Amino acid sequence: MTTIDINVNARTVKASVAPRTHLADFLRDHLDLTGTHLGCEHGVCGACTLLIDDMPARSCITFVAACAGARITTIEGLDRDEIAAELRAAFTREHALQCGYCTPGMLISARDLVLRLEAADDHAIRVGLSGNLCRCTGYVGIVRAVHSVIEDRRKRGIRPVPGAGREQLGPVGSGNGAAIGGPATIRPAAAVEPKEGPSRKVAIPEFAPDRTFEESFTIAAPIGEVFAMFGDIKRVAACLRGVSLTGTPTAEHVEGQIRVKLGPISATFRGAARIARDPDTMSGRIVGTGDDQRSRSSTSGEIRYRLAAIDAGAATRVELSIGYSLRGILAQIARDGLVRNLAARLTADFARNLEQQLSGTTRRETAQPIDGLAFLLHQLWRFAKGIGQRTWHR
Repeated sequence: MTTIDINVNARTVKASVAPRTHLADFLRDHLDLTGTHLGCEHGVCGACTLLIDDMPARSCITFVAACAGARITTIEGLDRDEIAAELRAAFTREHALQCGYCTPGMLISARDLVLRLEAADDHAIRVGLSGNLCRCTGYVGIVRAVHSVIEDRRKRGIRPVPGAGREQLGPVGSGNGAAIGGPATIRPAAAVEPKEGPSRKVAIPEFAPDRTFEESFTIAAPIGEVFAMFGDIKRVAACLRGVSLTGTPTAEHVEGQIRVKLGPISATFRGAARIARDPDTMSGRIVGTGDDQRSRSSTSGEIRYRLAAIDAGAATRVELSIGYSLRGILAQIARDGLVRNLAARLTADFARNLEQQLSGTTRRETAQPIDGLAFLLHQLWRFAKGIGQRTWHR
């Protein structure tokens, strides 16, 4: 057996492996990172593509022992990557996937093209993706998706990275493996930048919500006071159950976490949000993303709000448009109707807490996580009560 130290998705991993263990098998069988798919297992189809030291590589023909000291990034490690998020949205928009088996490897190869191509050229995109096979789509939607992301980023003034960051010739990861008869060269831990930290802002990419719904409520306060309150991030966070800040917020950016509990499943989504406000229209937009390492779930959300004065200016109506996408284990149990009803209850709690904040009678209870089980029991009680009432009236 060979003992190795590698960095997988910004997490240091130490393991003893057989010398001929392939990287893909190690990730899937030992770390449960099953987003790396196995297809041909001969390095031909591209389904197993991942990043080694930020460069695309075939994990089915790469020995894990040769990756000692390397940085490995799988598709799971790109949940909060700006380019990957834009590509996922474009793949959805352009119908660039069907069965989805090739998609993780396709996204990683496409990300490399977005980084290094000067312009959105269909021929160059097809050549760059020629090592990733898809038996479903015919590639047209895939090419359109990658083309649109490259074109949009260049229009926004985001220049390509020459060589996509490649600094040396030779096989990917060749500078990390052990020399014959010598010890492995391990990169110092300082070479791996943490995803979060006080000096580094978490990127918040655009995304296309899977679900969108509307909510509204009324606050007994003038519109100016309510809009000012919405601009005070700390006070707003204090009104949201299960939410806590992990850094010092600014007017445009905030980092924090939200705790959720659904029966035996507990999750703490850590992430960040960017904030935009328009005092002329009394409206705003909050876009955030977060992930829970324990359940391997991730979410992206968007809240658009608009305020309107009512009752001769004595009260304010708050109209919300809420959009979200959820991935991972929690997505399997968070049905659309359940999320809508839970959001309606949380909105009512938020409105009540907000009114208490504005009136100066705050009673903070937000340290408790969002308890989905209590909500489910509440819904079952309402359902049973409704059946009883209908039976009685018969």
